[in-house]
Amino acid sequence: MLAADDFFSLFGLPARFALDAQALEQSWRAVAAQVHPDRYATASAAEKRVAMQWAARANEAYRTLRDPQLRARYLCEQAGIDLQTESNTAMDRAFLMQQMEWREMLDDARADRDNAHAFDALRGELAQADAAMQTTVTDLLDVRHDHAAAGAKVREWMFVRKMSQEVAQAVQSGHPAD
Repeated sequence: MLAADDFFSLFGLPARFALDAQALEQSWRAVAAQVHPDRYATASAAEKRVAMQWAARANEAYRTLRDPQLRARYLCEQAGIDLQTESNTAMDRAFLMQQMEWREMLDDARADRDNAHAFDALRGELAQADAAMQTTVTDLLDVRHDHAAAGAKVREWMFVRKMSQEVAQAVQSGHPAD
């Protein structure tokens, strides 16, 4: 069967944040074909079980690596950085101020449901923040190799993504409040 110490080596890719999405897709398809359970239809129960485990691992690796934020988290964790996503809420002061501003924008947009421009403006700011986070994390992981700083930035990025989801839900529900 296959041998892989980590998700990147499973697909024969360099362990970098910047990733060729097409190469990932091609590698995943090749690995998935190699371990697909149908190929082991006449195999022993143990071989079938191993193939299923490898297929599940390949799918998990693909899901993780194709999402930039999950890939960043994975790289940080592989480098021994515990992101402490549940317990560590320490963030840069400027980012905390930005969070408060976004929260106020969301509250204002909810209060004025007829003003789609408020939601559009907030979505635009969050999209820019998401792109900036990705650029910063690329530099921290691939250029500076500063996994600790990248871990802190990933926690901020998680907030940006969560905020984007809240905005999308508010727009979809049309409700002014949670």
